[in-house]
Amino acid sequence: MDARAGTLADLYRQHHGWLLGWLRARLGCPHNAADLAHDTFVRLLGNRRQVEQLAEPRAYLTTIARGLVVDHWRRRDIEQAWLQAVAQLPEALAPSPETRVLVIEALLRIDAMLDGLRPKVREAFLLSQLDGLGYREIGERLGVSERMIKKYMAQAMLACMLALDGDGLHAA
Repeated sequence: MDARAGTLADLYRQHHGWLLGWLRARLGCPHNAADLAHDTFVRLLGNRRQVEQLAEPRAYLTTIARGLVVDHWRRRDIEQAWLQAVAQLPEALAPSPETRVLVIEALLRIDAMLDGLRPKVREAFLLSQLDGLGYREIGERLGVSERMIKKYMAQAMLACMLALDGDGLHAA
C-alpha cells in the first residue's frame, strides 16, 4: 500500500474497515461506530487537497475519529442527565418529545459554548450564574481583581450571544 493517501475514495477503500474496527473497540456499538466512521470521512470532504498529501492517513483519521468519539460521549452524557431529570417530573409536567429534542440541542450548544471558554472565564461565569456570587466574591475565589471578573463576564456573555445566534460556539 502506498504511504500517501491519494484520493478520498482511495483513503476510504484502504482505511474504512480499519477505522470501523477501531471505533467499534472504543464504542462497543456497531451502529454508533458506523455512524462515526461515516462522519470521519464526511469531515474530509472539504479537505481533498490535504487528503492527497497525507503521509500518515491512519493517524489523521484517528485524530478526527477521536474528536468525534469525545463529542459522542459528551452528547450521550448530556442526554442521559436530561432524561434523568425529566424522569423525576410528574407525568403531567413531562415535556413533549419535540421539547425534549429542543432542550437537548440547547444544552449541547451551552456545553460547547462553555467548553470554548478559557477556564477562568468559564469558572467566573458559572460561579455567577449557578452560585449567584457577586463579582467581588468571584474575584476573591479566583485570585483576580473585580475588574478582571468584569472582563471575564463580558467574554462569557459574548460567547452566550454568539451561541444563541448560532454564529460561533468557540468565541472568547
